[in-house]
Amino acid sequence: MLAAALVLVLAACSSTGGKRAEEERERAGGRPAVDTPRWTIAMVTHSGDGDTYWDIVQSGAEQAAAKDNVEFLYSHDEEAGRQAQLVQTAVDQKVDGLIVTLAKPEAMEAAVRRAVKAGIPVVTINSGQDRSAGLGALAHIGQDETVAGEAVGRELEARGHSKALCVLHEQGNVGHEERCAGVRKGFGGEVENLYVDGTNMPGVESSIEARIQSDPDVDAVVTLGAPFAPTAAKAVKQAGSDAEVDTFDLNAQVARGLKDGSIGFAVDQQPYLQGYEAVDLLWLHLYNGNMLGGGQPVLTGPQLVTGDDAADLEKYTDRGTR
Repeated sequence: MLAAALVLVLAACSSTGGKRAEEERERAGGRPAVDTPRWTIAMVTHSGDGDTYWDIVQSGAEQAAAKDNVEFLYSHDEEAGRQAQLVQTAVDQKVDGLIVTLAKPEAMEAAVRRAVKAGIPVVTINSGQDRSAGLGALAHIGQDETVAGEAVGRELEARGHSKALCVLHEQGNVGHEERCAGVRKGFGGEVENLYVDGTNMPGVESSIEARIQSDPDVDAVVTLGAPFAPTAAKAVKQAGSDAEVDTFDLNAQVARGLKDGSIGFAVDQQPYLQGYEAVDLLWLHLYNGNMLGGGQPVLTGPQLVTGDDAADLEKYTDRGTR
């Protein structure tokens, strides 16, 4: 019964991805740029519902699929066990290529290994860089989270901060832990981790506000996802603090925050590239046996952006590519 339900879930999610890919093909002129076979590539991520970051990843993947004559199937679940089941469903559908995220690698390991054993080429994106090759994936495309965290730490140092609050909104996500550890490594000041429930935004706001009120020495708040930055800015203001809010990732709200000064800087890992390059790489592998990275991750970030970049960023975020 569960397997049947999962097939229906994947079919429902995938039909959206397929429809959007067809729309991208129509916008590109109605024809793919290649005459290769109509291969099917599935992407299964750990995204929750309504996460704008993953909309950008999906947009990049769909535009590459439209160019490459690929049928693109997208599904997601923030619960790792269900994400693994969606991977298994894609394997059962005998897709030609598979793109997965490894936010919680232990839960995903068995499903990814089954895909590899079935002869399906796998590319990982976004999270799980250190575990990707060990599970048999051909390549990993994303941002080195420790390197990105160190860049944030150095920027905080350059801006004269002394104590930062690093807000983790998803416990157990290895990438988030790596980000905060990187901030700590790159920063000469003090870094404190604050764990919040990212599914409860009012709770996130109250937790940040309470922590800042209890410790006036906090002069920087670092959020690990774009949707949390405006919430953090609101919490800081309500706490009567002058702490600067900075964030990983980018969306339209963050671009506006950079412009109006409520957000100091953002770390863009360029999610559009993660989706686009993953589909394109699998197409190249299927068509020509190509592979990128030479056994090393293919990095899409970090790129630090500030208010000086806001005008261009607003244009890109409005069209859904940044």
